Amino acid sequence: MLLKELFANEYVIPLIFGFTFGILTRLYLLRTDYRQYPTYPHGTMIHLALGAIASGLGAVAVPSLLKENYTAVTFLSLAAQQFRDVRNMERTSLQAVDETELVPRGKTYIEGIAQLFEGRNYLVILSSMVTTLATVLYNWWGGVIAGILTVLIARLFKSGKNLAHIVSVDHAEVRVDGPDLYVGDIYIMNVGSRDAQQVIREYGMGFILTPKNMNANVTISHPGQRQALLHDASTQLGVYTDEGEPSLTPLAKRDMKTGRIGVFLLPLIQDKEQAKAIICKVPILESTVRMPSEAPVNQRGGN
Repeated sequence: MLLKELFANEYVIPLIFGFTFGILTRLYLLRTDYRQYPTYPHGTMIHLALGAIASGLGAVAVPSLLKENYTAVTFLSLAAQQFRDVRNMERTSLQAVDETELVPRGKTYIEGIAQLFEGRNYLVILSSMVTTLATVLYNWWGGVIAGILTVLIARLFKSGKNLAHIVSVDHAEVRVDGPDLYVGDIYIMNVGSRDAQQVIREYGMGFILTPKNMNANVTISHPGQRQALLHDASTQLGVYTDEGEPSLTPLAKRDMKTGRIGVFLLPLIQDKEQAKAIICKVPILESTVRMPSEAPVNQRGGN
């Protein structure tokens, strides 16, 4: 009897559809990969719980607006504040973990991850709101279609561009000339220890990244983008180093004349093609993207 009364409410089914597709959107966007973040199971549980809250808020907002209960919609602004706190929480957690990494992510990469998790909660709110509204207007089939469309839209935001879009990656020889370490013709660092030089000869692997245009030149030169590259490559291929071994630290140095980047790695997995594929798939961090070609002075060819 109680269940019958519950479903007699015209907004119950739209709320169920909106909440369900909101959760499905968060599940689709949630993935623990080689970066092991979010951690499983505790980190995953935290993000699923936040996704459920976001989904519920988005679903409830539609009936509140239709009933002209505008006070209830103010909870959305409260939710926005809570999700900003989520971003701060992610940033703090990752910075604490980063201090113990052999090859750190870097602050720029961490900020990108924190921003990503905040933005995905807003995608969940959008998905649940659109699905709920479509169910109210067009019955259950309208909700299903709208829900599927919002999941597809979320897929567009799941991953952005990677380095393969802006640079060409070529394998280069790692050369130790006396105490000087080179990748191709790009100077990397001074290595005084003979033991370290021998390790580099045995495990060293080098690549040269050539930017495809002016924008790529500025983006790839950003230290945060280069550190993200080193972290991803070292995480997936392993790294032959330990704490207190500055001579065995992977580095990415810039040729200031041409803008090319020399990448020096010490991978445990000695597979050049696999390493090249990994570098190509390193994500372009949003905060490192620069567009000097769009500046009016460059478009006019000014001085």
